[in-house]
Amino acid sequence: MQNVPTQMTVIGISRPGGPEVLVPETRPVPLPAPDQILVKVAAAGVNRPDVAQRSGAYPPPPGASDLPGLEIAGEVVAAGSAAKKHKVGDQVMSLVAGGGYAQYAIAQDAQAMKVPPHLTMQEAGAIPETLMTVWHNVFERGALKPAETLLVHGGSSGIGTMVIQLAKAFGSKVIVTVGSKDKADACIKLGADRAINYKSEDFVTEVKAVTAGAGADVILDMVGGDYIDRNYEAAAIGGRIVQIAFLSGTPKATANFAKLMVKRLIHTGSTLRPRSNADKAAMVLAIEANVMPLLREGRVKPLMDSTFPLEKAADAHRRMETSEHIGKIVLVA
Repeated sequence: MQNVPTQMTVIGISRPGGPEVLVPETRPVPLPAPDQILVKVAAAGVNRPDVAQRSGAYPPPPGASDLPGLEIAGEVVAAGSAAKKHKVGDQVMSLVAGGGYAQYAIAQDAQAMKVPPHLTMQEAGAIPETLMTVWHNVFERGALKPAETLLVHGGSSGIGTMVIQLAKAFGSKVIVTVGSKDKADACIKLGADRAINYKSEDFVTEVKAVTAGAGADVILDMVGGDYIDRNYEAAAIGGRIVQIAFLSGTPKATANFAKLMVKRLIHTGSTLRPRSNADKAAMVLAIEANVMPLLREGRVKPLMDSTFPLEKAADAHRRMETSEHIGKIVLVA
């Protein structure tokens, strides 16, 4: 164990509310359990679930830290007695169930991954939660195959910009929806085959035009609302729609479910945070086998929007809530 202080600065949630409720606090540095590691955080990704937790809509699961922050990168400074994958001094990036907005954070040894040499620590801090969300939902639940067409709503988000690169690397066609020309240009530069501006174009019409009427084989949706019925219309026969969020503001929608039967669609979804440690470790193993080579070769890397000092977490949330960001927002400890 390295020289680790007993106290650290964290960003707590003083009460449910807007970005202003994110305030620096001083707390004890946590100690790792046998199967855990303690990471000196260099960077922590900012994600929509953090915003939801701050507003009071997404409480942490039992046993998790009450601090926001679901992905980190940094140096291992202590390891539990049963931690065999990583050792003190390793540079790692990891999913965490909470606690990322801090100078030190606990991670499950099996869920951490070595930082590839082509990535900065800020880039590494932008990867774990995003990559695991993309891998599980698009490639495991959505079963996207080479030569199939993927439609991604929110193409310029951290998740969107990652999935564009991965889907193209695996040989799929990618269509995205975005809200501005700048976002469309960024997605095309990353490799998207078509970027649809949902403010001026109907994505159902455009997807059918791009696919010669066939529709999208997989749709990754973080919007919900009336997009659900429109997704059914835009999907191909045998299409898979994967729901990962409801940025429309409600998980309820009116849809023509006859399309599910006529088109033989699958509409599924998942949340990552409440999943068991065993489930998350299995996802990490799959990512290390299938995606890590692309990261090591520099063929895939997160698109970075902005970085903020840890103490300016409120400003990072304000940036996210403008929805003007393109790529990932990261806190630097």
